[in-house]
Parts: sequence; structure tokens; C-alpha cells
Amino acid sequence: MRPDVLLIHPPAARATEPPLGTAVLLSHLRREGATAEAIDANLEAHLYMLDGDRLADAAGPAPATALHRAMKNVPRALSFLRSPEAGRSFPRYTAAARHLNTALSAYRGVTGRERWTLGDYVHGELSGFSSLDLSLAASGKTGTVFSGYFGDALLPFVERMRPRGVAISVNYRHQVLPAFELAGLLRRRLPGVPVYGGGGMFTSWRRSLRGMELAFLPFDRVGFGPGESALAAVAGGASTGGGVFFENGEGVEFLPDFGFAPLREYLSPEPVLPVAATRGCYWRRCRFCPEAVAPIHPYRAADAGTFPALLRELSDRYGVRRFHLTDNAIPVAVLRSMAGRESVLRGISWHGFARFERELLEPEFVSSLAAAGCSMLQLGLESGSQPLLDRMGKGTRVADASAILSNLSRAGIVAYVYAMLGAPGETETDAERTRSFLAEHAGEIGFLNLSILNLPREASWPGLAEGGVPSEGGFPDDDEPLRLYRRVPASDGWGRAQAKRFLQKRILGDPALRAIAARTPPWFGDSHAVFFRGTT
Repeated sequence: MRPDVLLIHPPAARATEPPLGTAVLLSHLRREGATAEAIDANLEAHLYMLDGDRLADAAGPAPATALHRAMKNVPRALSFLRSPEAGRSFPRYTAAARHLNTALSAYRGVTGRERWTLGDYVHGELSGFSSLDLSLAASGKTGTVFSGYFGDALLPFVERMRPRGVAISVNYRHQVLPAFELAGLLRRRLPGVPVYGGGGMFTSWRRSLRGMELAFLPFDRVGFGPGESALAAVAGGASTGGGVFFENGEGVEFLPDFGFAPLREYLSPEPVLPVAATRGCYWRRCRFCPEAVAPIHPYRAADAGTFPALLRELSDRYGVRRFHLTDNAIPVAVLRSMAGRESVLRGISWHGFARFERELLEPEFVSSLAAAGCSMLQLGLESGSQPLLDRMGKGTRVADASAILSNLSRAGIVAYVYAMLGAPGETETDAERTRSFLAEHAGEIGFLNLSILNLPREASWPGLAEGGVPSEGGFPDDDEPLRLYRRVPASDGWGRAQAKRFLQKRILGDPALRAIAARTPPWFGDSHAVFFRGTT
């Protein structure tokens, strides 16, 4: 049957689990009576381009020794990464991932400056934040490394399907240029079929797009925020108002439909299903977070009491026991519900982001989370300096974080801790407090994500002028009107460069912290860390 809407999740993103946004859209459309289908074009692109013959064509007649070796090992590496054995041997896992990542380096594009890895994609010639460059990609004047997959595999399949409309979700910056190229191709190959754009990136651009000339957009309509109600309306032939943009955040779906996803083909030691109990963030006060300064979603929450039953339903339906809770922060009410439903969750393992909430100071509560299947919590410490945390608007106490890490360790729940340097007004003393905290708790931290702060363009911060200073590196603001971040100016001799140096020299110079960083799964990071919790 000809679908009313075809949903496409474009490259490039980690191909470790099916896209939740696509799954909930598909579920909602079908529940509303629309005929809808979905394609994970990101996974398809990975598998299509890791084919031996295509790799050989891309690599040319005389590939480098490392690339030649990697290409020979691709079938074995794919098979190993999809087996439970990958989670039992970190050295073998790392070798397999390295083979695949090296093989992807065969694809460099026409100019030789594109770079595609297992966790990233950079064009080299074009910026995903430049309307001019996006126009070049959409028009077909400049392609990406995915042009062959689009033209030879995806587009012929879509043409045979003959959808009445196509919706492309763009949630990561690595997807922007390929998505614009794909939208342009669809417009030219399927004239008369509307192409819709949506997802987190478009919503982050809401304010910028409303003030721009829109000739560069290859989309008939662009949706902001949750797309369930808007897509259901257009699928049913209803009007969503005039103009290019539409926005309707009323309908939010929490039950995903993963029927489109070949779960055993993802690059993961075991299939993992993403699921969320909320949209948006319940805290929304962190000054550095896009969810606070330019929210992608209005806050919505599923019923906390029935959420454990939702996991059980999905586990039984798809034969999957591992779940990734993709919430910005799992609410305390959901954690309490999970902790009280051990029998419902028996045999299920789950992990996700949580705040250092005071409820986690209760050892019995933390132990009950572990008994209910919680294998890892990702926790945004950000800084070990209480004055800086207060300026950030984090709402957490360093002393609480210390006790919570201890509780998690005793309960057997791995802590994946996120810390960053370079916040406005940060001093070397603040950075040293962060280093000291991490070093003191190294035995209780399973994994570390260390970064330099990217401050959202629309963020306000005490002592920082509105708009900040021009973009750091690359293009000036006029050439990148869709950029998401702004530079944080140095203060009293401490800035981004000094923060980077401190991270490399002082934090990673500590043997214990360096050892934690070294056990982070390369390229896949937090997507695969949970499989190595026994090695921490």
C-alpha cells in the first residue's frame, strides 16, 4: 500500500540503536490511522558503504597498508561487534572498532576533505551552519560521501514505494549536510511529493530561521518541536496553517514502534532499544544547556507509574532486554517507580542520564534501583567547584555528588560522569577543584566524559554580554547564521586555550583519571560503555 508518510532517519550518526524519534513518530501516525513507513538510512548507509566491493572502489588501486588491512577485516569486525563476545574483551572490541573506523576513511569525497568515522562526519568544504553551503548541498552542486548510497540504493527504493509525503528528521549536526542533499534529491526525483523537515536541529534553529530568507531550504514545510500532531494532520489531509513552518506540541507519543528496524544489524554487542519517559527537561535551569535557553521540546512526561510496564511490553514484543533511557534527565518519580517494580523488570537492564538528586543519597533506594535493572547512570557533575555550579544554575551540591557516587558504587551501578571546563568566569582554582574531586572519586567513577564548554548562542550568563563575541574559528557569524554556539571570552588570563591545556596536562596527567578515560569505548563512547561495566 502506498504510504501517506515515509519517515527517514538520515546519516550520519552512531549506528548502535534504532532512532527513537522515528519510532515514536511512526507509532503515533499508525495509531492515528495513517499508513506510514520508516527507513533508518543511517544504518543502511553504514552497511551499504562497508560492503567490500564498494570499499575497494572508494580506496582505489593502492590503498595504504592500514586501510587495506582494515578492509579485509570488515566482515569479521562487523560480526564480532554484533556478538556478546565484544563486551567481554575490550582489546578485541577496540581492534574490531578500529578496523571499521579505518575502513570508513576510504570515503573522502570528491575533494578528499570529507571525514566520516563511526561517531562523526565532517565535510571539510561545507558548513552545516551556512545557508549558502546548505543550498549547494541541496541543489546537487556539491555532494557528500553519501551521494552514491542515496542515488543507487535509497532513492530507487523510495521511488518504488511512491509515498505521498516524506519526512526527514535531523537531530545531530553530523546529519545536516547529508539531510539537505537527500531532501534536494527527493524534490528533483519525486516532483509533487512534499518533503518535510523536522527534528532537534531545526527546532534549535527556530529563531534564526524565522528571520532568514528561506530560498536555501529544500523542504516544503519545516516543523518545530514534537512532530507527532503536525505530521498526523498533513498525513490526513488537514491544514496546518500557511507558511513554511508549522508547530504543534500537543501530541507526544511515548510508545515507540521499532518494527522498521533490523535490530540485530546495529553495531552493538546486544540489541538496545531507546525509550524515554519525558520530552524536554524537568530542571531547565542550567545556563549552559540548550534545553534551558532554547528548548527543543515543551516538557511532557509519560505516566511514571506505568513506565516499567512499558519497558516490559517492549522487551517481550522485540525480544530485547537492554534499554537506553534517552531522557535529558530521568525524573525522580520514574526512578521511584522503577525501584518499586523489580518483579516487572526482572531480566531487563536499563541506563540513562540522571541528575545528582537528593533521593540518590538514600543507599536503600539506590540498591533498589540496581535490583530493578539499573546498570549505569550518566551524571552531569560539570564542575567540582560549588561557586561555579551555583553560577551555572545546576542546583546540585558537590557534597551530595560525593555521597551519591559512593552509593552507586556500593550498589554496583556504574557512574558515567560528565565534567567540563571553560565556563564563563571559571578560574584555574575552579578547574583545580574539578580535578581534585575527580581524582578523589576515581575509584567510584566508571567512565568519564571530559569536554570544553560550548555555550549556546542564546544563553545568558552573569557578567557575559548578550550575544558574546564572534564565532571562534571557521566562519564569521554572517556566513554561519545557523551556528548554535558562541565563544566564551577569556577572563583574567583564563579561557578556552588554558582550559584545554589544563584538561590535557592536569586532569589527564593523573594516572587514575587517565586510566578511566582510556577505558571509554573508542568512537562509540556512552553508547557502548554499559557493555563494559564489569571491567571498571
